[in-house]
Amino acid sequence: CSMGNGTSRLYSALAKTLNSSAASQHPEYLVSPDPEHLEPIDPKELLEECRAVLHTRPPRFQRDFVDLRTDCPSSHPPIRVMQWNILAQALGEGKDNFVQCPVEALKWEERKCLILEEILAYQPDILCLQEVDHYFDTFHPLLSRLGYQGTFFPKPWSPCLDVEHNNGPDGCALFFLQNRFKLVNSANIRLTAMTLKTNQVAIAQTLECKESGRQFCIAVTHLKARTGWERFRSAQGCDLLQNLQNITQGAKIPLIVCGDFNAEPTEEVYKHFASSSLNLNSAYKLLSADGQSEPPYTTWKIRTSGECRHTLDYIWYSRQALSVRSALDLLTEEQIGPNRLPSFNYPSDHLSLVCDFSFNEGPDALL
Repeated sequence: CSMGNGTSRLYSALAKTLNSSAASQHPEYLVSPDPEHLEPIDPKELLEECRAVLHTRPPRFQRDFVDLRTDCPSSHPPIRVMQWNILAQALGEGKDNFVQCPVEALKWEERKCLILEEILAYQPDILCLQEVDHYFDTFHPLLSRLGYQGTFFPKPWSPCLDVEHNNGPDGCALFFLQNRFKLVNSANIRLTAMTLKTNQVAIAQTLECKESGRQFCIAVTHLKARTGWERFRSAQGCDLLQNLQNITQGAKIPLIVCGDFNAEPTEEVYKHFASSSLNLNSAYKLLSADGQSEPPYTTWKIRTSGECRHTLDYIWYSRQALSVRSALDLLTEEQIGPNRLPSFNYPSDHLSLVCDFSFNEGPDALL
């Protein structure tokens, strides 16, 4: 696709990524590739290039951060975390049946620029993604040049592989800025349910903040979808919590968990996280008037089976060790529009969640 000036080095950065079929043709997708030895990209310049590609589309939606700071000051810059199910390209085009979304809105050449625009607009320090099926030919090559270190863990039996002309399996991806954090350890977790290995995965990494020396664990996951699988999701959640209990040394290390849980707050898996000994709180509850209610939706779409409006995506955090300084407000119904998501304005059927965190000070805070 045209990226403005066809000779620009940023267009070259996008155009010279791996062949789109590389991940499906080779088993190397199981191992994170070596960082590419290419010059860094200025995020602002790449954002301008993405907008040049999207010049025929409506402008992206305006979303504002809600200030949630308490009286507790912080001596270090906040940590911005972004959680987003970006919608696997193979599923968007081949399986998800978004009946009100024009086919042209799902073209990868432009949709990838919409995804990048959303990421670049908020500049997260840590990026937690689900349904990533273009890790090697798009996200890793570009985000590594923006200063991120990335990890990808695909689903063992990704539904993307059933789609003709797929780009390999989808999975979870976790990126963090290398100038802010040092990787202490990393674990790829294949979730179990009732002792059986499942098709859902998680990545959990312990990072050390270079400014403060504080350590924390960041995890990303995507639980089993669909009605009728509530007990299965509950078992997967319990398995993940047990793994995180071990990784955080019994909640001694602060924790942030991002994910598409495919579960409303009424489900058992949500209740497990809310009542866990890890002492977690859901960040987006803080946007409600009472601080106790989740948003009315994080995904809104129309399929052949009907309209689906659900709250499925969450950012959990250790309430004793961390504070939420601000959170990105959600799109309104008016912004989303009658045809819902995805659309020419927005690339996914799930909304991105973005929070700024700071470490609590004092004797009650953890490591």
